[in-house]
Amino acid sequence: MNRPTSATALPILAGLSAHWGWLLARGVAAIVFGVLAFAWPGLTVLTLAVVWGAYAIVDGAFALLYGARGAGTRRWPYVIVGLIGLIAGLVAFFLPGVTAIVLVMIIGFWALAVGVFEIIYAIQYRHAIAHPWAVGLSGLLSAAVGVIIVMFPGAGALSLIWVIAAYAVLYGILMSIAALHLQRLHNAHPHGA
Repeated sequence: MNRPTSATALPILAGLSAHWGWLLARGVAAIVFGVLAFAWPGLTVLTLAVVWGAYAIVDGAFALLYGARGAGTRRWPYVIVGLIGLIAGLVAFFLPGVTAIVLVMIIGFWALAVGVFEIIYAIQYRHAIAHPWAVGLSGLLSAAVGVIIVMFPGAGALSLIWVIAAYAVLYGILMSIAALHLQRLHNAHPHGA
């Protein structure tokens, strides 16, 4: 069932929903990373750093593009999430030899930042979109996982791999749901009218 939209929300809706593919790409990338992390036999900290770094770069690029392509809309949280993802991914990808504790802290702070900014985004657009619950829930999940990882970094990257992998899969599913909601809204209101 579509959420009723007001006349003032329709232009915002059109701007947001036109870029549903970027959110879907982020969701698919997260799911792929999570499945790889679960399935990779003999995962080492070095392998985790490289795989997570590649994922964070891809996710950051998609988030940055989604935020930057929102001319006339206020998608600044995604620009910030994209920049944080790119920087964190580049550090993990190009400096995979950093200690496990540093890698865990990078992943934890990244997840916490992503979570906070996605909660802000969900609150900011709660009246204009039909998926604020999916984005808000993914943000809450990210923030919770980030806090757990930052609070218990001594658990080590390999012992946290199940948490990180499960988080990635759940996050990817929620982002994909949000994207599909936006696609449906875009199809219903392609020009915001």
